[in-house]
Amino acid sequence: MLLKKYSYHQSEAGADEAGRGCLAGPVTAAVVLFEDSFENAILNDSKKLSEKSREILKPIIEEKALAFAVAHLHSQEIDEINILNASMKAMQECVLKLSKTPDFIIVDGNRLLNAKLGLKSLVGKIFTEKEITFLKSIPNQSIIKGDSKYMSIAAASVLAKTYRDAYMNKIHEEFPIYNWKKNKGYPTKEHREAIRKYGPTKYHRMSFKLLPDQLELDL
Repeated sequence: MLLKKYSYHQSEAGADEAGRGCLAGPVTAAVVLFEDSFENAILNDSKKLSEKSREILKPIIEEKALAFAVAHLHSQEIDEINILNASMKAMQECVLKLSKTPDFIIVDGNRLLNAKLGLKSLVGKIFTEKEITFLKSIPNQSIIKGDSKYMSIAAASVLAKTYRDAYMNKIHEEFPIYNWKKNKGYPTKEHREAIRKYGPTKYHRMSFKLLPDQLELDL
């Protein structure tokens, strides 16, 4: 049974991301704030749910949440600031987009929400000093495997996964040879073979090892 809260603060949101290990597409984050009364017997870490269950849960989470936000950070920015920083920045962007400010935030993983605030990049959002100060003002805690322990983080994982999957399905239509509709940009044998044969696209993360032998790419 998932726990409702980690802290004793009045309102507590959960944050998570999806797509960190992919070769193509964005890393997608979500933050969800529930009322303490929220309950759902199906909700769990998105990796433990079927696609059908995630799609059933998505509108329920969106309807029942006091506030939620989703953000994509795309391949060019991932290549520039690295995937770990991009994952955190995507969650930070979500917090800035929330319609209600939580008193406390729990974050899946081992890095606090305010890790590496204000990173400068040639693409993507540049945080203002006011936004940085705001993000620093919210107490938060990182929780390893938090998506399988806390309801708000699990809900964030479901939204991050479903929104990212929808994005990958959309760009699949542009580049169907990579079969992103099925592999969602993860390093499957089929995906790597398509990269070897056709080369990378604008959606691929060029800072990642796209093939076992990078020299096989004809760039």
